Amino acid sequence: MNLSRILASSVILLSILNLSSCVSYGIGSVKAGQTEPEVTAKLGKPTHIYQDGNQHIWEYMRGRMAQATHMARFDHDGRLISYEQVLTLQKFAQVKVGIMDKTAVLNIIGAPSETAYYPRVQLEAWSYPYKESGVWNSLMTVYFDQSGIVKKLENGPDPLFEPGERRWRF
Repeated sequence: MNLSRILASSVILLSILNLSSCVSYGIGSVKAGQTEPEVTAKLGKPTHIYQDGNQHIWEYMRGRMAQATHMARFDHDGRLISYEQVLTLQKFAQVKVGIMDKTAVLNIIGAPSETAYYPRVQLEAWSYPYKESGVWNSLMTVYFDQSGIVKKLENGPDPLFEPGERRWRF
């Protein structure tokens, strides 16, 4: 077997593996009206499930480096209403300071990639890495007071991708 055939076979194999991993991490094509079993067959098992009134939401987190979380929203009959990437400026804008609690935030943008507590200011921080405008490696942080109400949101560059930062690594 010559080198070009080995390389071509390797590229094909890596492409197949990459596509199959995408399906398991919430990237896939599903359509409104599909049933829960149909969505599971396409997207796999969700990373989290939330209840929002008579609807339920399946979350597909793609991890810290992937910078994406997709949510599948189902009606009370188990039919898909919507499926979308939720780590966007538009979704973050729906998080209302002084009004929303942790449950409401989970229903809008899902679980954080990281959490921290700052005892001096008595705030809990939930961090969400994402691609701002599809280009910039950004980090949105939602801060909660001791009663679990959103106190503030903070957006900036993701230090994981900043040269010279201790946390920067691939």
